[in-house]
Parts: sequence; C-alpha cells; structure tokens
Amino acid sequence: MKNIDAKTVADFGEEWANFDQSELSEEILAGWFEYYFDVFPWENLPENPVGFDLGCGSGRWAKFMALRVGKLFCVDASEKALEVAKQTLKASKNAEFVHASVDELPFEDNSMDFGYSLGVLHHIPNTAEGIKSCVKKLKPNAPFLVYLYYAFDNRSFWFRTLWKISDIFRRFICQLPFGIKRIVTDLIAAFIYFPLAKTAALFEKLGFDVDSFPLSFYRHQKFYTMRTDALDRFGTRLEQRFTKVQIVEMMQNSGLENIVFSDSVPYWCAVGTKK
Repeated sequence: MKNIDAKTVADFGEEWANFDQSELSEEILAGWFEYYFDVFPWENLPENPVGFDLGCGSGRWAKFMALRVGKLFCVDASEKALEVAKQTLKASKNAEFVHASVDELPFEDNSMDFGYSLGVLHHIPNTAEGIKSCVKKLKPNAPFLVYLYYAFDNRSFWFRTLWKISDIFRRFICQLPFGIKRIVTDLIAAFIYFPLAKTAALFEKLGFDVDSFPLSFYRHQKFYTMRTDALDRFGTRLEQRFTKVQIVEMMQNSGLENIVFSDSVPYWCAVGTKK
C-alpha cells in the first residue's frame, strides 16, 4: 500500500468502530444516499451490474447500493472499518469485502460496470492518482462517482476565513490520541456545531435564507451526525480540498468524460463515464 497515510487509515478505523451509524434510522441514511447519488446514471448500468465502493467505511452507502446491483465489492484500507461494514451488510449476500488501498485494487482492468468513492480520496496523499487507479478498473462507458471536499470556491470570503481559522485547530486536534480526540470533538459538536445549527434552524423558521450560515447544513441533523462529522472534520490528519475546476481536471486526466456535478450539498459530488 503506497498511496495511503497509515495514521489517517487507523483514525478512520477507530471512527467507524465508534460511530458505526447504527443509531441513524433507515430513512435518514436512505435520504443521504439519494443526496450523494443524485447525479448517478442508474439508467446506464447493465442488468445485474458488478462494481466497487472504494473506502466503504462503515458500509452505510454500500448497504443501499447492494440492493440495486448484482455484486458489490466493498473496499477499504482499514481492516477495522471492514469489520464494521460486514456487520452493516450482514444481510447483503451480494457484497464481498476487500482489504486493499486504492493503488492495489485486486480487480482486472476494464472489468467493473461502475465504481464510486465518497469522502475518501481527499484523505490520501495523491488524489489524482487515486482517481486514475479507480477508473482503470472500469469498463468503457462505465460511471464513476466521487465526492471530494470542496475548497469553498462557491463561498464568500468571510466563510473561507472562518474555515481557515478552524483548520488551525484541526491541525492540533488531529495529533491527539484517539480517546482524547473523541472527547474534544464531542465538545466541539456540543458547543459549536449544535448551537450554530439550531440558530440556523431558528432563523430559517423566521423566513431567512440560512444557506451561507456556518454549519447550517446540520440544522435538521441529529446530534449523533454532528458528533461523527466533528470527529471526521477535526480528527483527520490528512485532508485535501479541491475546486470544481481542479476536480474536472483530475477526472478528465483519469480518462473520464461527460462529467456532471450535483448542485446541492454535499460539495463536490461529481460523476463521469470512462472513455
């Protein structure tokens, strides 16, 4: 395994072991699945398609994908994460679990009917090469869906400034031992995420547009999700962010075309088909 950061992989293994998403209802998770797959070209898949979930984590998205396809390979570089995913998908007989990094995918080139990677490839050293590794495994015209952290290219100057300040804290918090890190990020969820999210919800009820309000995204989310995402946001050692233009360039250079972006959160979700 070369194109990975071992400490980041270990941190995510601990994250999914502690937050396996089992506290969230099927309705909530299904709604999120629809958000991520908003631009996925389901109509272009063959009958009983075979594909892969790169960085399956807890298996929360694979659980819904497995219902729609012939076979799904759930791939993760963390063995601990795969154990969580196995429990999440224990009723899915068409799911197979693969311990591998993005640069060592054990599939033949040009063999997969689809692939996706949600919230993973911005946590590896070379994101562009990671996308290329995934696309190599796809058949011609097969879709690849990716979600990468955005560089706030559609946000205001003050929004980007607030993020830069928060990132100073992330660089310190992410170095802490996991147990302490979890306590700190729980406090961040309780005293920053929760009050800002509920303030946004209040202003929304009063008729204000709160889309640009910090953490307004969480105004209708459970506190469990805030805790998970605070740990994800502040506890991750390696994080990269990309503009829409940069993502298009990486996808095109990997051999994808017909690239389409979702216009809704989370940013940025994009899909392309292999030439």
